[in-house]
Amino acid sequence: MPLTTVALIFGGRSAEHEISIISAQSIAANINRECYKVVPMYITHDGEWLCDGIAQKLLNLDLAAHLRSTSLEETTAMLRLMVTQFAQKPFAADFAAAGIDVAFLALHGSYGEDGRVQGFLETCGIPYTGCGVLASALTMDKALTKLCVAETGIAVAPGLTIFSTDFHADPLSLYSKIEQQLSYPFFVKPANLGSSIGITKVHNPRELPDALHTACSLDWKVLVEKAITGREIEVAVLGNAEPQASVCGEIEPGKEFYDYQDKYIFNTAQLFIPARIPKDLQEKVRVTALKAYKALGCRGMSRVDFFVDETTGSIVLNEVNTIPGFTDISMYPRLMEAVGTPFQELTERLIELALEVKP
Repeated sequence: MPLTTVALIFGGRSAEHEISIISAQSIAANINRECYKVVPMYITHDGEWLCDGIAQKLLNLDLAAHLRSTSLEETTAMLRLMVTQFAQKPFAADFAAAGIDVAFLALHGSYGEDGRVQGFLETCGIPYTGCGVLASALTMDKALTKLCVAETGIAVAPGLTIFSTDFHADPLSLYSKIEQQLSYPFFVKPANLGSSIGITKVHNPRELPDALHTACSLDWKVLVEKAITGREIEVAVLGNAEPQASVCGEIEPGKEFYDYQDKYIFNTAQLFIPARIPKDLQEKVRVTALKAYKALGCRGMSRVDFFVDETTGSIVLNEVNTIPGFTDISMYPRLMEAVGTPFQELTERLIELALEVKP
C-alpha cells in the first residue's frame, strides 16, 4: 500500500513563527513513517516557501533550547541568517508535482491560522488539517469570536473593541472611553494574535498608554476586556460532524497571567489534567466547549479556553484556537492523550479528518 504524502507546513509571517517551528518538530517526530511520507515545507518570515533542504534542517534544530538561552529577536535573526546561507529555490506551489495528498498545518497566528493558507490550499485542491476558511478567520478575530458565541448564550468577558487609528488620532479620548466602561484591572490584547503576544494586564491609568501602544503596534483591532476571576480551563475538541471533547485541563500560570514566555520558553506554569474543579462543573465546561466549536463552524480540531469560577459556577469563554500549540509542553496533545489518544494516534486522526473533507 503506497504511503500517504503529507506536506508539513510551518514557519510563516506571524509573530508566532518560532513556536510554529517547535510545533512542527513535535508533529514530525510523532507521525507514523510506516504510513506517511512527510515533506517539510517552511514558510520564511518574508513569506517565501522552501521545501525539504532548509525545512528539514530546521526540524532538526533545538530551537526551544535556543529560545531559553537567548532572546526572541536573536533567535529570529539566526533563522533569517540560516535561510540566506542555505541556497535553495523557492517551492513553486505545484502540490501535484510534489505528490502531496494532504497538508498538515503547524502554522500559528496571522497568515496561517486565519483562513488565508486554508483558502490557498482549497484553491489548489489540497485537503488540510484543522478548521476551514470561515471558522479559521472567525476564531482568529477574538472580537468576532465573542460576538458569535454570545449569540448562543455562552458568557464572554465584558469589554470593548477599539481601533489603532482611533488610538493614534486621539488617545486621551480613548483613555476616557475605556475608563468609563471598565474598572481596573483589565486586559488589553491584539484581536488577531495568539500565544498571548502583545497582551498586557492593566492595573491603573499609568499602565494604560503603554499597553495600548503595544497592542496597537501589532494589530489594527484591539480588545479591552475586564479581568475575569477564575481558573484557566482548557478543552481539546477533535472531530468534524461529530466532535468529541477531552477532559478539562487547568493552567496555573507561573506569572500573573499565562504569557508567551510562560507558555513556550521557561515552562513555569503548572498544568493539571484533569482540572481541579468539580466533575459536574467539568462536564458543563465540556458541553460549552462543544457548543462553541459547533457555533463557530469548527472542524478537525480546536482548543477552547475558559475562565471558570467554581464558587459561582460561572463559565466565561476566553478564546478558541484552531491550530493550538503542538510543542512537547502544549496542552492540546496532553489533553488528547489523557482521553486515550496519544500523540502519534492524534496526528493520524487529524490527517484522516482532513481527508474526509473535499476541498
